Amino acid sequence: MDAESRVSNHFAESIATKQVAAETLAPIVASAGLLMGQSLQRDGKILSCGNGGSAGDAQHFSSELLNRYERERPGLPAIALTTDSSTITSIANDYSYEDIFAKQVRALGRNGDVLLAISTSGNSQNVNRAIAAAHERSMQVVALSGRDGGEMAGLLTAGDVEIRVPAERTARIQEVHLLIIHCLCDLIDESLFGDI
Repeated sequence: MDAESRVSNHFAESIATKQVAAETLAPIVASAGLLMGQSLQRDGKILSCGNGGSAGDAQHFSSELLNRYERERPGLPAIALTTDSSTITSIANDYSYEDIFAKQVRALGRNGDVLLAISTSGNSQNVNRAIAAAHERSMQVVALSGRDGGEMAGLLTAGDVEIRVPAERTARIQEVHLLIIHCLCDLIDESLFGDI
C-alpha cells in the first residue's frame, strides 16, 4: 500500500469510529457535561489525569476551562494533575508511580469536585488509584476509556459516568477522546453561560 492510501485509510477509519461513537455515546457525553457543569455551578472544580497522550488530553481539557474554549468568559477551576514535575517525581520516588495522581486527589479534591480520569485501556494503575482516591473524597468521576473499559470500568460507582469509546486501536480511541473533550467544554460553557 502506498503512503497516500495509508493516509486515506487512517482518515476513513477515524471517521467510521467517530460515527459509531456518535450513535452510542451522545447521551453519555451529555450526562458527563451536565455533571461537570453542575459541579462548577456549586463552586466545585475538575481535576484531570492520564498518561502519555491521555496526559496531554488532561492538560488540553484543563486549559480550555482555565482560559477559554470558544467564547469570552471567566476562567473555570480545573487542574491537570499531570503538569507538576516536582510533585509527580517526588511522589514516584518516595512512594510509587502508581500513587502520583491519587496523592494529589487526596490533597486537592473535595466533596462536589469531579475527576476526569483518562485511560485508553482502562488499565492504568495510577489513574485507577486516582478514581479510588476521588471516591474517598466523595467526588464523582467521569472516565474516558476504550476497548472493554479495563479495570477502570469495575471501579466506577452509580454516580460516575463512563464514556467508553467503541474501538480497539489506541489512536482511534484518542481521536474520539479529543472530540469528547471538546463536547464537554461546549456543554460546560452552555450550562454555565447559555447558548452562544
